[in-house]
Amino acid sequence: MHDRNVSEAIGQAPLTSHELRLIGAYWRACNYLSVGMIYLRANPLLREPLQPEHIKNRLLGHWGSDPGQSFTWIHLNRLINKYDLNVIYISGPGHGAPATLANCYLEGHYSEVYPDRSLDEAGLLRLFRQFSFPGGIGSHCTPETPGSIHEGGELGYSLSHAYGAAFDNPDLIVACMIGDGEAETGPLATSWHSNKFLNPCRDGAVLPILHLNGYKIANPTILARIPHDELESLFRGYGYTPYFVEGNDPDAMHQKMASVMEKCVLEIRAIQQAARRSGQFERPRWPMIVLRSPKGWTGPKEVNGHKVEDFWRAHQVPVPDPATNPRNLKLLEDWLRSYRPEELFDQAGAPVAELRALAPKGNRRISANPHANGGLLRKPLDLPPFEDYAVEVAAPAQAYVSPTATLATFLRDVMRRNPATFRVFGPDETASNKLDGIYAASKKTWVAQYKPEDADGTEIAPDGRVMEMLSEHTLEGWFEGYVLTGRHGLFSSYESFVHVIDSMFNQHAKWLEKSKKELDWRAPIPSINLLITSLVWRQDHNGFTHQDPGFLDVVTNKSPDIVRIYLPPDANCLLSVADHCLRSQDYYNVIVADKQPHLTLLDMDTAVTHCTKGIGIWDWASTDAGAEPDAVLACAGDIATMEALAAAAILREKFPDLKLRFVNVVDLFRLMPASEHPHGLAQRDFDSLFTQDRPVIFNFHGYATLIHKLAYRHTNHENFHVRGYKEKGNINTPLELAIINQIDRFDLAIDVIDRVPRLQRTAAHVKDWLKGQIIEHLNYAHAQGIDPPEIRDWTWPHQG
Repeated sequence: MHDRNVSEAIGQAPLTSHELRLIGAYWRACNYLSVGMIYLRANPLLREPLQPEHIKNRLLGHWGSDPGQSFTWIHLNRLINKYDLNVIYISGPGHGAPATLANCYLEGHYSEVYPDRSLDEAGLLRLFRQFSFPGGIGSHCTPETPGSIHEGGELGYSLSHAYGAAFDNPDLIVACMIGDGEAETGPLATSWHSNKFLNPCRDGAVLPILHLNGYKIANPTILARIPHDELESLFRGYGYTPYFVEGNDPDAMHQKMASVMEKCVLEIRAIQQAARRSGQFERPRWPMIVLRSPKGWTGPKEVNGHKVEDFWRAHQVPVPDPATNPRNLKLLEDWLRSYRPEELFDQAGAPVAELRALAPKGNRRISANPHANGGLLRKPLDLPPFEDYAVEVAAPAQAYVSPTATLATFLRDVMRRNPATFRVFGPDETASNKLDGIYAASKKTWVAQYKPEDADGTEIAPDGRVMEMLSEHTLEGWFEGYVLTGRHGLFSSYESFVHVIDSMFNQHAKWLEKSKKELDWRAPIPSINLLITSLVWRQDHNGFTHQDPGFLDVVTNKSPDIVRIYLPPDANCLLSVADHCLRSQDYYNVIVADKQPHLTLLDMDTAVTHCTKGIGIWDWASTDAGAEPDAVLACAGDIATMEALAAAAILREKFPDLKLRFVNVVDLFRLMPASEHPHGLAQRDFDSLFTQDRPVIFNFHGYATLIHKLAYRHTNHENFHVRGYKEKGNINTPLELAIINQIDRFDLAIDVIDRVPRLQRTAAHVKDWLKGQIIEHLNYAHAQGIDPPEIRDWTWPHQG
């Protein structure tokens, strides 16, 4: 084992023999509880010989990382008590919940949250029985686990969550245990660079602890099988000061860990104090720990002739069949009794007093820290009146502005009013997405090297509050960690690449749903607000690879109690939607709005009313005058709306007696039947908008199947025809791309003609003209590389 770094730099024995005995006993108690959760459904304190009927029928759980995690937690507790530290703990290794649950139970907080899991034999048995059991809790650090903000069901996000929690939390230390299997993921690899964004003057600290126990589920881990100097160089190259705690003898390892962890805490304090005294700093080399301990430490050395401890067979259930194999039942009993539970729990089954005294008190307990229940610390944003940023609209569809550039002026002042609780996140695209107006309030966070030429437009500064890094994974992880600890923000991304965080969205949405619907003790947290821009329909130079609106399909798989999708058609609607989303709690809000100039359609009062309803008729674009329409032209999305309006204008001109109803959708979930969506419109309201037996042509921003999925249970579905993106495109002008996917004005007008019986008989000449327009405009785009002026500058010809 390579422990020369420790022996050269750090004292070897900071613990007295009494402290060492107590810490060792606490660790034994944690390990006993972890094994008990995996195996036992009766006889929780082994007060009688272990029998097959005491064993769970299905053995589900993961043992391998638990001893190292509890080992780390115990040493954090020691320093919390010694220095009155404010610490939360993030468990990165997959299925690592037994260690977290064991420590939470020993701290007494678990019983405070769940009184039936009391500190006695009956409560201990309930703790064991619930774990990985139907009707109980999972083997990750799920939302039911007090003290957790990180579920860990998908590996790779622990370190980005940790840094997100530390931003703007100057007194908080986030101890992040990183599994060495987890360290092989792309998201984790980019997260190491988060230290280039941590400002010691205003932020807290992250203490990464790489748990190098050597194995994944059935393979060695990469970082455990490279030379020591190579591993050390890797983390020095990332900008950390790595300290190594390596070995397998418990007493020696406790002494090493006590020394190393205390040195790390004192280094963190020294870095912060120096920066905060002077207000200046160079990027620190923050400390980190590499903990190399055996997989399944203190477990069986061998089972059925196979090596287990310090090998991949310790990863899950080391003793596989104790209920049916008498030899292995004896092996399990010996393993459990090796922790000497009779010394750890009193006659009533409670942890003995001297162990309970080791835990921190009150909110200093890691499991009870309010930062891990961030809604307790949440303060509403101080938002300026969004109406003050309105675009003047004298008449609908007469002028063009960039919706996101308009939003930027609002966000600029949100940042000014909330200097420690609001950040904007984006992958090197804030300016590209026309949000660079926020730089007037705050630049981009940057604590790496700075060059003189950066003063010319790079917009970076150590005290910046705009978070940019070319990793959507890390950005989303930062944002989630920031929100889960009670703060607010907005994340903007290109539409085609927001798929990078599909699974992260899934994980956070599941966390929200469990927290919001089932756990009253978890206070509501601010919503995740995701602005999708640089859209599918405006990829004039990026082409086919940048054309994918499918993230919306992923979002609609989740409960409408948790997610929302908004497609504001213009700048004023975007302001109204953004204000609503920033005020909301416990949602994952997805806003789709283009960065390019778009028609201004609604004055602010009308926009607010329209967005509040979420779906509505635009009388100024309709000709049915409240009567039964011949057809309904509906739309959702800014380009889809503009093309639908242009189609309506063509139809009004060509068929003055046509009764056309124009409907726009802002809140996509309003299309769901009321029986499926508690906040949706009633069935009769939907029918009144879309009619019961007339054709509805729905022009949609994304894939057409999504609208059918949301609306399939409504009446008149057989007359409901949706147009959307069809996976057709390359380097196209906006109109050309719309034409080849048939969401353009000409194809929409043809569709109405084909579906209104009386027009089918009389409109042959108009249809022929429309088809000619399609050919003419395609030819123009290919000849000139741009759409003609009458398309680029199109405005609504009918006012009033």
